[in-house]
Amino acid sequence: MAGVETGAAAQTIIRPQAGPQTTFLSSPADIAIYGGAAGGGKTWALLMEPLRHVSNPAFGAVFFRRNLTQVRNEGGLWDESEKLYPHLSASPRSAPDLSWTFPSGAGVSFAHLEHEKTIYNWQGSQIPLICFDELTHFSAKQFWYMLSRNRSMCGVRPYVRATCNPDADSWVAEFIAWWINQETGFAIPERAGVLRWFIRIGDTIIWGDSPEELSHHVNPLTGDPIPPKSVTFIPAKLSDNVMLMAADPGYLANLMAQPTVERERLLGGNWKIRPAAGLLFQRGWCEVVDAVPAGVRWMRGWDLASTPKTEGTDPDATAGTKIGKLPDGRYIVGHHVSDFLSPAGVERLIKNTAEADGRETQISLPQDPGQAGKSQVTNLTKMLSGFNVRATPESGDKITRFSPFSAQAEAGNVLVLRAPWNNDWFNSLESFPEAKHDDDADSTSRAFNALLSASTFTLANI
Repeated sequence: MAGVETGAAAQTIIRPQAGPQTTFLSSPADIAIYGGAAGGGKTWALLMEPLRHVSNPAFGAVFFRRNLTQVRNEGGLWDESEKLYPHLSASPRSAPDLSWTFPSGAGVSFAHLEHEKTIYNWQGSQIPLICFDELTHFSAKQFWYMLSRNRSMCGVRPYVRATCNPDADSWVAEFIAWWINQETGFAIPERAGVLRWFIRIGDTIIWGDSPEELSHHVNPLTGDPIPPKSVTFIPAKLSDNVMLMAADPGYLANLMAQPTVERERLLGGNWKIRPAAGLLFQRGWCEVVDAVPAGVRWMRGWDLASTPKTEGTDPDATAGTKIGKLPDGRYIVGHHVSDFLSPAGVERLIKNTAEADGRETQISLPQDPGQAGKSQVTNLTKMLSGFNVRATPESGDKITRFSPFSAQAEAGNVLVLRAPWNNDWFNSLESFPEAKHDDDADSTSRAFNALLSASTFTLANI
C-alpha cells in the first residue's frame, strides 16, 4: 500500500511510504527485487513503478504472475490497479487481455507465464519495463528468457522490477544470497538497496562489486566486453507498511497464527527456513486427555493404499484419522488406525471403522485422478451407504494441506485422546515431512480440512 491523497482542490497525490518502498522506487538498479515478508507494500510499489513513464506515448510495461487466477485474485495486481490507475485517467480493458491505457497512449498490461513454454509467446517482444509479482513462483528459465525481451526503443532504459516472499528452495534465494545472512536467513540491513553487478555466461553468474571488476569478460564471438547488469535487493516487513498496519491491525494476528515455517517466512522474512521434522508438529503442543468432552462433531479422514507389506517391500499404509471439533472451538484427535492391506482388506478396514465410529461421524475419502480412482471411490461410497461420506481430490502439496492442522496444534488448540496408537501417531507426525512415509500426516490433514468444510457433506444413500 502507498499513499493516495486527495486534496481540497481534488488534486490527487500518489507517493510511496517512507522506508523500503521509497528505496525500491528510487533504485537505479537494472534489476531490483523487493520483498522478504508479507504485508510490506510490495504490490503497490510494483504498480507505482510505471507511473513515472506514462507521459511517454511509446512506453509499455508488462506485469507477470505465474497464472491468470493470481492476476485476478481479490487484492491482487488487477484488483489493486483499479484503485490506483483511474487517478491518472487511465482506461481499463479486460479483453482480449487485461491492460490500462493512459491518456498519452502509454500502456500497462497484465499477463501470466503459467507454463515453461508460455515464454515463447513473447518471442520478438520489446518490453521496456518487466515486473514480476512473486518472483519465486517463476522458474529461472522463465526469468532469464524474459530478461532477453527487456528491450526499449522508447527512450526509457530497459529494466526489471520484482517482488517476492521468501522461499529457501527457490532459485531466487541463491540469486540474492549476498544480501541475506546465510546463518540466520534474515536480510543484512546494511546491504539493503546496495547495488552489485553481474554477467551471465551460459548458466554461470559472475558477480562483481563494480562494473570495472567484470570488464575483462568479453563476448567470445565479437571480443567486445559483456555489459554487466546491476541488481539489488530491498527487504520489507509488515512493520514497514504503516498504512496497512493502521487500516488492518488484525493482519498481524493472522500472520502470527500461521505455522512456524510460514510465520518465519511471511512475518520474519526468513530466507533459510524450510519445512523439516519437528517444525510442523511437536507432541508437546497437544494436551493428552483421558475422556472426550461433550458436544464433539467428528470427521474421519482416510489416506488410501492397497499394497500388503511383504519381505523386502516398504509400501505406503492405509491410514485413517478421526478428529472432532469441540463446542469451544478447539479440536480433539479421537482415534487413528494404520495398516498394510490388500484392496479387499482396505475395504473391510474402512467399513469396520465406520461402524465403530458410528453414523454421526462424517467420512472424507481422497479422490485420485483417473478412472481407477473414480471406480475405487464409487465402490467405497456404495459400501458406506447410509454414512455421511464425501470424496474430494487433493488440493495443494502435502505441506500446504498439513499447515492448518499444524497451526492449531502449535497454538495449543488440539487435544489427543489417550490410547495405544498415540505414540506411533506422534512419532509419524513429528518426522513429517522428512520421513519416507506420510500416510498418517495425510489422513490427519484430510480429516482436519474436511472438518472445516463439513457443512458441504451430504448423506450417502447410494
